[in-house]
Parts: sequence; structure tokens; C-alpha cells
Amino acid sequence: MEKATLHQLRLAERMSRLGTETAFEVLNKARALERLGKKIIHLEIGEPDFSTPANVVEAGIGALRQGWTHYGPSAGLPELRQAIAEEVGRSRGVQVSSDQVVVVPGGKPIIFFTLLALAEAGDEVIFPNPGFPIYESMIHYAGARPVPIRLREEKDFGFDVDELASLISDRTRLIILNSPQNPTGGVLSKQDVHDIAEVIGDRNIMVLSDEIYSRLLFEGEHYSIMSEPGFQERTILLDGFSKTYAMTGWRLGYGVMRADLAIHIARLMTNSTSCTASFTQIAGVEAVRGDQSSVERMRAEFQRRRDVFVAGLNRIKGFSCRLPKGAFYAFPNITKTGWSSKKLADALLEQAGVACLSGTSFGDFGEGYLRFSVANSLENLNQALVQIDQWTKQNL
Repeated sequence: MEKATLHQLRLAERMSRLGTETAFEVLNKARALERLGKKIIHLEIGEPDFSTPANVVEAGIGALRQGWTHYGPSAGLPELRQAIAEEVGRSRGVQVSSDQVVVVPGGKPIIFFTLLALAEAGDEVIFPNPGFPIYESMIHYAGARPVPIRLREEKDFGFDVDELASLISDRTRLIILNSPQNPTGGVLSKQDVHDIAEVIGDRNIMVLSDEIYSRLLFEGEHYSIMSEPGFQERTILLDGFSKTYAMTGWRLGYGVMRADLAIHIARLMTNSTSCTASFTQIAGVEAVRGDQSSVERMRAEFQRRRDVFVAGLNRIKGFSCRLPKGAFYAFPNITKTGWSSKKLADALLEQAGVACLSGTSFGDFGEGYLRFSVANSLENLNQALVQIDQWTKQNL
């Protein structure tokens, strides 16, 4: 038998700059423990535990039966682009045309494509930290320099605009905002957005505004920097269907931006995935234009769970947690436990049977925190609190 020849895998250097999303790694570890017979309460994954609304599912099934199973335009089906333009125009109080909309498979491509289209080696990109890990990963991958701005607990996980001003330089190409925010649940108020806009001024700096949780807000009204005078042409709005309509597996998101940039983002779609699945886009039209009562029911239930879970965390030794104003996460401070974030998250998974994420999964400034998703039943959330409390009493 001829001996196989082993060739060394030679990866491109840029692959060394690519990060990951720890939630999926922890999920895999939790499932491995479940296969060994251990019961795990899953509070690690940022995914609504609700079913996609029935009217949206039926629209998707109908689209399949009607033959929406072929290629579509790279920028998205005209019907969905128009529906999105109308909804964003209405909710953000700006004029939006369909040629400013690019439909993509999920929200991440807008992060990826924006950085590929705008950021070059030597450019600087300011991003929130702790924040969604793909921001920093893709900044590195694009060859730009990541410039973190710390989200501060004492400011309800907002950031200091004076600090933002100090970080902006003549090499700043892009600023990333996220509100409501993952992982902290922090929300930028209208005044916060005004202040950020004032600090940026009339500089030719683009803003990627990640508003994927915009419909999951527990107090006040969502306000986008796109609504600020002079900022619509400098804003790339990222939103989608995954969180609002419990459509994570449908892979349907979008970006709204100036039309001349949308052309180039659509070209990146052509070169990467060709187009977003047509039948999911038809379902997306129904999601945007159909009955919205399921969105409000889901938001209200997340708020109820948030209230119970955060109150419970604050009764556990070593934990203190601010009340998040949006999204579906709790981000407790655990510094008084004396444990590092990663060590504590691992212990809670392996010994207490509760899967959560270390704050450091979201950047260096996440040390001293854990992230729990409340996208689980109230029964399971209460049981998780019991198990965490028992563990802390035995180990702290």
C-alpha cells in the first residue's frame, strides 16, 4: 500500500488575524457535557427561544411552493428592499429609497462588507468594548487598526464622549455603534447620540450603527444616529430579522446606506454568496408588513424574564447586575467573587450546570463580568439562579 504524503497546510497570513464567536464554542462544550449525561441550562447563546411567527412561516412555505427557489438580485429582491426602505424611513424619520438597501444572509455580512469596502491598512476603526466579538475580528482581518472605546458600567455601559473625542484621529475611518448593545444591554439615549454626533462633527468619518436589537427595547424609544442632521449619508445601518422575528436560522439581514456605497456592498455580495435565498426574502416581506403583535409579545416576555433574573443575580454572593435597557442579556459584575471571568464561567458550566459566557469573550474590558442570555424559559432561569447560588455558597 502506497504511503500517503503529508503536506503542510500553508494558510494565508490574514487567517491569523481572524477571531471567533465564543458562544458557539461554549455551546459545543455544553452539548458534549450533555452527551455524558449532565443536565445543562443554556444561557450562552444569543438566540430567541420563540418560534418564528406563524404568518412569516406560512409566507416562506408559500414562497417555496410558488417557485421562489432560484437566484435573485445580489442586492435583494425589489419587494423586500422597498418594504425595508419604507420601514426604516418611518422608524428613523428619514427618507430612504430602495436603492439604499442591501439584503444579506444575516447581519454579519454587513460588518464584514463594510470593513472590506472602507478600511485599509493603517486606517483606524473605533469600536465598543466589551462588544460583539466580530467587530474586532473583522477590523483585524481587514488589516485596519482596532481602537476600543470602553463601555463603562457607571454610565450604564455607555461611553464617555470626551474619551471618544480623544480617540478620533486623522486616521479614523469608521466608528462602530451598537444600541441596544450586546453583551451589556446598554442603550444609547437620544442625548448620547446627539453628543456622539457633535464629537464627530463634519469629519468625513463613516458610522456603522448596529441596531439589530432596536425592537427589543424595554424603556424609552430607539434613536439612530442616522436620524441626526448630516449623518444619514455617513451612516451604514445594520438591522435584520433574526432577533426581532426569531428568524436566526433563516439568515436574513440588511444594511441601509448611501446609494453609491450600496452598489459596492452589492458587488461584495455578488463575489461572495451571489444572493440571499429568495424564499426567505418573501417571508421577510411578510415579517415587515404583516402583523407585529408577536414582536411585542416577545419583547414583553424578555422584559419579564430580565426583571426576575437580574433581581435574582443581585441576591447571589459576589454578583451585582445593572438592569439592562434592551436586548436579552444580563451582564453582571463578578469582581467581588475574586474569580476571573473565564475561570468562573468554566466552573459554572462544569460544576453548576449553567452555560454562560465570560465577559472577556467580548473584549479585554469584559474582564470582571459574565454574560447570561435570558432567552430561556422563566422556569429554567429560576433554576439557573438556584444552581449558581448553591455553587457560590459552596465555593466562595
